[in-house]
Amino acid sequence: MTFYRHSGPRSYVTSTMTDRFDCYYCRDNLHGKKYVKKDEKHVCTKCFDKLCANTCAECKRPIGADAKELHHKNRYWHEDCFRCAKCYKPLASEPFSARDDGKIMCGKCSSREDGNRCQGCYKVVMPGSQNVEYKNKLWHEECFTCFECKQPIRTQSFLAKGDDIFCVPCHDKKFAKKCFHCKQAITSGGISYQDQPWHSECFVCQTCRKPLAGSRFTSHENHVYCVDCYKTDVAKKCHGCKNPITGFGHGTNVVNYEQYSWHEYCFNCKKCSLSLANKRFVFNQDHIYCSDCAKKL
Repeated sequence: MTFYRHSGPRSYVTSTMTDRFDCYYCRDNLHGKKYVKKDEKHVCTKCFDKLCANTCAECKRPIGADAKELHHKNRYWHEDCFRCAKCYKPLASEPFSARDDGKIMCGKCSSREDGNRCQGCYKVVMPGSQNVEYKNKLWHEECFTCFECKQPIRTQSFLAKGDDIFCVPCHDKKFAKKCFHCKQAITSGGISYQDQPWHSECFVCQTCRKPLAGSRFTSHENHVYCVDCYKTDVAKKCHGCKNPITGFGHGTNVVNYEQYSWHEYCFNCKKCSLSLANKRFVFNQDHIYCSDCAKKL
């Protein structure tokens, strides 16, 4: 786990103008300029970047004369590119491990990659000890804990969310849909009404508590009712036939005038029975009349 680092320009010159001192490649005079000594050759920074710079093993770009460079076993990196392949932690001044697949990892991530190490505490899981194996990885039994409450899972059921493990209560509390009525988690089943989730046992008639899943129902002021209770307790009564106006089946259209309501088919002249829907009418002593009959009163 060793590496070497050099940083930026390697030398500055102060020789006299009478001495000839040129770049090995372009023959530019190097007096008073920055240069790099490469294999006993003096090279200007421009030629170094173009002809001599090593290629970064991570980003595949040249490592220029002004860049900080790290190297390990004939591989080279920009200082900012020398990071753990797993957690991306900078490793320029940290211990690291070069794995067989060429990846560079910090000590912690390298330990987690080893199959015989606990994914919780990174210590070796000894043969014969109480442990948990999940997705080809090992944990000490006491280290296999819920991400939320931190309690060991042991023999409980659990659910995974990405790389995190949750006991069932914590998973339901954090991720499960909440019932629109009781605000508790819906762990299984449930129904949807007006884009809101409900427990099946919560989706009941506001009056008689009859379950409404699979039955005809209607809603009023954020409550749901079975057809019978809606007719009896909620629906307006037609001023003509005195029956409830439910909006179901025949006669779904309604006529409203002042505080009264009618089925459209009941909105007829009291005297001649002419339908007055969308027509002029006269309201007199709680009854409606067409214009002609009103004149005869």
